[in-house]
Order: sequence, then C-alpha cells, then structure tokens
Amino acid sequence: MSQALTKRFTLNDLRAARRSGHKVAMLTCYDYLNAQLMQEAGVPLLLVGDSAANVILGYPTTLPISLHFLIEITSAVRRGAPNCLLIADMPFGSYQVSPQQGLRNALRMMKLSGCDCIKLEVAQGHAQQVQTLADAGVAVMAHVGLRPQAVGILGGYRYQGRTVDEAEQIVALARQMESAGAAALLLEAVPPEVGRAVVDATGIPVIGCGAGPACHGSVVVSQDLLGMTAHRPRFVPVLADMATPLRTAYGQYADQIVAGAYPAPEHQYEMPREEKEKFVGKSPAGHQ
Repeated sequence: MSQALTKRFTLNDLRAARRSGHKVAMLTCYDYLNAQLMQEAGVPLLLVGDSAANVILGYPTTLPISLHFLIEITSAVRRGAPNCLLIADMPFGSYQVSPQQGLRNALRMMKLSGCDCIKLEVAQGHAQQVQTLADAGVAVMAHVGLRPQAVGILGGYRYQGRTVDEAEQIVALARQMESAGAAALLLEAVPPEVGRAVVDATGIPVIGCGAGPACHGSVVVSQDLLGMTAHRPRFVPVLADMATPLRTAYGQYADQIVAGAYPAPEHQYEMPREEKEKFVGKSPAGHQ
C-alpha cells in the first residue's frame, strides 16, 4: 500500500529508482484538489499534460491549449502537491520556432509555476533545443514515440514502432536526446520490445505511456484511469467508475431543487430573533 509523500521526491530519487529497479507511478493532474489527493495517495510524479486540452477544455486535440493556461494549472498543482516531482508540458507552438523561444518560455513556465521539469515532444531537430535548455539548468523530459502534437503529420493517434525501421528510429532518437542532455524520457504507445530496447540503450529514467513493463515507471491520463472518458487507450487500466456516481449526484441535486426539498432549513442562515422580528415587521411581506 502506497504511503503519503512526506518529503520531496526529486529527480535524484527518480534516478535512484532506475538503478534499484523500483517502479514509480506517474499521473496527469490539472488542479489543486486532485494534486492533494494524489500526494496523499503516494503518487511521486505528477504531469500537468497538454492533455488538459482534451479532458479539461474539451478540444479534440492538444494543439489549441495555451502556455498561459498550462502555467496557471501547473502552479495550482504545485500548491496542492509540494512534495511530488512536478513535470509541466510545453504546449504546441511554445518551443518550435527556435531554441531561444523554447528557452524563454520554459524559464517562464518554471519561474511562474514552480515545476521541477518540463516535457517536450521531440524529433531529431530538437536536439539543439534540449541542449540549450539543459545548458541553462532546465531539466527536460523528452517525449518520444507517439507525439500527439504531431498528429497532423502522423495522420492520427496510431501507436509507433510497428516496423524494424520505426523501432530503430525511436531508439536512436532516445539516445540522441540523452546525449543532448535530457534528464528523462517519456515513451508513448510503442510495443513492449521497443520499450525494452529504449531502456537498454539509454542510461536515464524512462517513463512509459503504453510502452510495456520494461520502463522504470508508467503514466496515464487520470480521467481515463477513473472511467470518466468515453474513449481511452487500450493501455489504460480502468480502476474506478467515477462517472456514474458523479452523474447520480448531479441528478439528485437537480431533483431536490425541482421538488423543493433543497434548500431545507438546515441549509439556511438565521438572523438573531429580535433582528428577524424587526426586519420581517418592516418588510411588505410582514404586513400581508
């Protein structure tokens, strides 16, 4: 049974977990209250993902979400979970123009949100960006495999590493990102053989997102885990059905209002008796 985090989980702890073989859990989080609950549940890594575009804002892709919005919700998660290792996504358009743009926006994210690490979806051309950030002291988690921000190029959300060539390209890219200074990798939607190959080819922690059991930890979107989304990836274990009790509670609230059962006397504030008598006596309703 996981215990609440009572001290700060750091990047060094993540590295130590890789060396020891201890698996680590990571969840997406987008708000203060859930961040508190996740820290109390002992989840050591939290990702404020651009998946908030889908599960919080209702967009069909992650592309529209803004840097400003991600900074705001990341700072909320930081306040709720001060002991977790907090990773913040850099959204589409915030680092693709140049390494200097990426550095400026990553520093803004870190200074305003208090995150520990930033995550970039990377291709070969992002090696200079990763190196620029690492040289500036920014911890980078490089996201390889399926890259949702590249959905336009990929033609949809298809798992990667289906062929030998694709698998070898993913492994080579992971090694390139490590050489450029990435502190960790996030490997999404690949067969377990590719996950194993990336782990064996690199010396930094690898967090899998549908990448098999060889990875040093795993991450899923928390709303998928809780059964709140209509469609979810096959790699997500649905551990609860939170949609049904929430829907029931919302319906009960509406029914109580329609029936006149709410608000009841116990939900109302009381004036002191003397003040109430004077007020009611003066009001038009008191003379009817």
